[in-house]
Amino acid sequence: MKYVFLLVLLIVAGTAAAMGGVVALRFVDNMTQTPAITTGERVFAMPAGIVARGGTLILPREQRELAAKIPNPMKTSADSVAVGKERYVTFCAPCHGPEAKGGVTGPVATKFVPPPDLTNAQLQAGRTDGYWHSYIMAGGAVMPSYAEAMSSEEAWHIVNFLRSVAAR
Repeated sequence: MKYVFLLVLLIVAGTAAAMGGVVALRFVDNMTQTPAITTGERVFAMPAGIVARGGTLILPREQRELAAKIPNPMKTSADSVAVGKERYVTFCAPCHGPEAKGGVTGPVATKFVPPPDLTNAQLQAGRTDGYWHSYIMAGGAVMPSYAEAMSSEEAWHIVNFLRSVAAR
């Protein structure tokens, strides 16, 4: 009788362990299949035409010609270029490279279509400050939009930095 009780207890414990293992495995596997959401991450696109308080209206890329006519409100200065360089290193250098030479100089650019050389004088001459600002904020063919990652003022500083590197 004693052995029957131990055998039943062993079977019950083994079944419970197996069921617990299945639950744990499903939980762990489910965590790998569920999208991770970090604090403050946006999981929805902002509605069109929304302007944050203190912000400026970002024209969509379909209205790039209209955006190209907007003058640069930031005066080119050493401070503006310094801020622009700092933001460029954060947002643009992964694709365009630290020298803004484009090609595959950025670590991300090796995986995608090589970006253009932003120091090219002909490229710079053919684009207005408003065009560059619009491209940064609304994105382009391959380039993502940075409208939710930076302020319009920061984008103007990047434009001033790009103008300074083309002058060399």
